[in-house]
Amino acid sequence: QVQLVESGGGLVQAGDSLRLSCAASGRTFSSYAMGWFRQAPGKERAFVARISRTGSRLYYADSVKGRFTISRDNAKNTVYLQMNSLKPEDTAVYYCAADFKTYYDSDPSSYNDWGQGTQVTVTS
Repeated sequence: QVQLVESGGGLVQAGDSLRLSCAASGRTFSSYAMGWFRQAPGKERAFVARISRTGSRLYYADSVKGRFTISRDNAKNTVYLQMNSLKPEDTAVYYCAADFKTYYDSDPSSYNDWGQGTQVTVTS
């Protein structure tokens, strides 16, 4: 089991930046991949980004590619999501999730543990 706590959300204007953090505890952090997802009102939870256990493999949704960067610090048991050039359509609750599998997967139902989420609101 992994316990995850997100932070860093907020209210920003279009074009601004935010950095989300997700602190993990429990199982050894470097033993699992991490993902970021988001869920807008009335929509399903959607894949945003994923990082492998060592940070050597990164994956992004097309909608955020070139604007968002996922990273991790295994010494601090933390994964980050740097979000630049934010758009109103990025407004959502953002969740981090742990995936004990080693292969790429963007299906939220296959991730093992989840944080409580952090709200990101982007105004035009």
